[in-house]
Formats: sequence, structure tokens, C-alpha cells
Amino acid sequence: MNNPFQNALSQLARANKVKPFNPEFMSRLHQPNREVHISIPVKMDDGTLKIFEGYRVQYNNARGPYKGGIRYHQDTEINEVKALAFWMALKCAVANIPMGGGKGGITVDPKELTKTELENLSRGWVKLMAPLIGPEVDVPAPDVNTTPEIMGWMVDEYSKITGDKTNATFTGKPISVGGSEGRGPATGLGGFYTFKVMQEKLSLPESCDIVIQGFGNVGGNAAEILANDGHKIIALSDSKGAIIKEDGIDIVALNEYKKVNKRIGGFPGSREITNAELLVLPCDVLIPSALENQITEENANNIQAKLVMELANGPTTPEADDILYSRGIPVIPDILANAGGVTVSTFEWEQNLIGEHWTEADVFAKLKKIMDQETNLIYNRSKELNTDLRRTAFIVALERIEQAIK
Repeated sequence: MNNPFQNALSQLARANKVKPFNPEFMSRLHQPNREVHISIPVKMDDGTLKIFEGYRVQYNNARGPYKGGIRYHQDTEINEVKALAFWMALKCAVANIPMGGGKGGITVDPKELTKTELENLSRGWVKLMAPLIGPEVDVPAPDVNTTPEIMGWMVDEYSKITGDKTNATFTGKPISVGGSEGRGPATGLGGFYTFKVMQEKLSLPESCDIVIQGFGNVGGNAAEILANDGHKIIALSDSKGAIIKEDGIDIVALNEYKKVNKRIGGFPGSREITNAELLVLPCDVLIPSALENQITEENANNIQAKLVMELANGPTTPEADDILYSRGIPVIPDILANAGGVTVSTFEWEQNLIGEHWTEADVFAKLKKIMDQETNLIYNRSKELNTDLRRTAFIVALERIEQAIK
């Protein structure tokens, strides 16, 4: 199994080769500022006590409070959380927002817990983490398998413990407790704004054939937004399998179908394929929006997309990056393509701190301005530096973090 943190450090080294940075600064970035392991006792519905392992990695706060999601997943472990916290630090710098990088997680399959157990687990995480988080210190958010409802429980627990009334310690909350308009589709929409800039730069067709791996919050929203813009979603996958429909999938109908059937397999008019087949389909745009390490040196030579846009974190390994670059397939890196989520999370934090509530139109306009500006900047710098978009995005982020440290 690829160690995601080793991949992250390897990406860092590769960017440093293109534009060398101060060695002391680089050595600081090789380790997080703080790594926290916690054991969360939860009273289960049957009366037994179960201990769950939780984490928080606070990577770098040179540009502002640590910021980053909390994921609930059975495979969550410290190297994954460290990599995600590192990428968050760079992502916030790429979007030029006043935040640092952090990440949290609990090793658990949330589907195996009842709602009460899930709530107790979420509150248990906050009880142990409360001294180390706060609006000026560390601002967690949702990630894989965590929802606005879970954030609502966490906010409530945090305010009980600390008396904090701003609700600014967590983002991705329900609107009723200070959540921001537009947070749900923010990651997919930010990716869409980035894609529109690149579509023009790369002279892609007006209506693209698009393959999306993942049909959760991010992939589902991206599919809907792209379909509404006139693109054809020809293949999609969820955690249970993948489907293809060459004449285009009706995303609204698929959402309804999934609500009833709990899977996308068997959707009328489509045929089922494997996840491995999905990734190498001929298409204009391939969008991995699920988990890490999906495009590797094993399958990178078989990728047939004209553009890869990473809405997942770390879906392409460094070896695969080299192969795609040598084959002339641009990759819009995660730290740019999926920065819409953390950008709108930061807007939520700002609204909480100043006691305002912005309209969805305001939120989307502010998001578009940031994504357009940074995508253009990174594309133009990549031409100057004569390197790929990932190394360029890393270099832009590193320059901004170094500046903040100075």
C-alpha cells in the first residue's frame, strides 16, 4: 500500500527540484507541528464499552489557524491524516485564504454504528480535543463520512465545554447553527470554476465527455453542476461499483434511483463495469473524487482522458504524475481543484466571527473570483517554470507559506 505521507513528501521534493527553497524552511515542512492520538470511550447501545482511536494533526499555522476536516473511515490511520493535513496547509496557501493546515480522523466504519453511538463518538472526540481547538487555533470541518449534523453535535459539545458562543470552531455546520449558504456544493463548484478556466486554456470541446469516480457529496455535486453546464457524464462509480452509459447519465434520475436502491449499479439503461475499467475509459475529463492512490504507475499508461481533475485528495501517485506529464495529460492537482470546500469553510468562519450571514449568490461570487484568479496564476506560472500544474501549485503555496513565516 502506498503511504500517503511518503507520497506527499515526495511531491514536496519534486517541487523543490524545480525551484529550490531554503533548506531550513524545507526541513520544517517535513514534520507537522503537532500530532495528537486519542482513545475515545463510547458506551454502545447494548451497554458494552468500546474504545475508538482518533487523531488530529496540526501541520502548519504560519498563515492562520489550522483548518481541515475530520474523516470517519475504517482505514483511517496516522500517515493518511498527516498527508491530508500537509495538503491542507498547501491548499489554503494556494487559495490564498488566511488558514493553516490540519486534519482529523477516527478509525471507524460509521455505517456500523447507530445514530446514538455516532453522536456519542462525535461528542467524545470533542471532549478530548477541546483544549487544542478553537476559532483562533484550529477549525475542523466535515470530510469523508462526516456530515453537517455531526458538526452540529460537535459545536454543541464544544460550547458546553468552553462556553464559546461564536460557533466558529467548526465549519460545514447546518445553516441553523451558523453554517454558510453554499457549503454543500462548494468543493464540486470550486472544481467546476477551475475546470472552466482550463477548458478554455486547453481548447477542450464545448460539451465534454466526463467520467467521475465517486458519487458522494463532492462527485455527486460535480456531476450535477457539469451536466447542467451541458457536459455528458458517461460513467460514474460509488463505493459499491461503477456504471457506464455512453449517451450520458441523467444525474437527477440517478440521485432518485440511489436513494431507493442505496447503490448506482443497475441504473436503467446503464451497464456495470469495474472501478479499474472506469479509470481508463476514453473521455475528455477524468475526475477522481473518492479516495487516495487511484491513478498509479500500474494504470497511468492506460489513462485515456485529455485532462485529469482531482476532486479527491491524493488520488494520483508521484510515479503516475510523471507518466501522465510525459504523455501530455495535464492534471489539475487536488490542492487547487478541490480548494472550493475549504474556501467556503473559511467564509463560514469569517461570517461566524463577525456575526454576518451572506447570501448564496455572494458566497458563489467570492468563490468564483478566488478560483478563477488562482487557476489562471498557476497555469501561467507552469508555463514560465516549464513544469506540471502540481509542482507549480506547490511552488506557489510554498512561496506564500515561507513569506508568512518570515
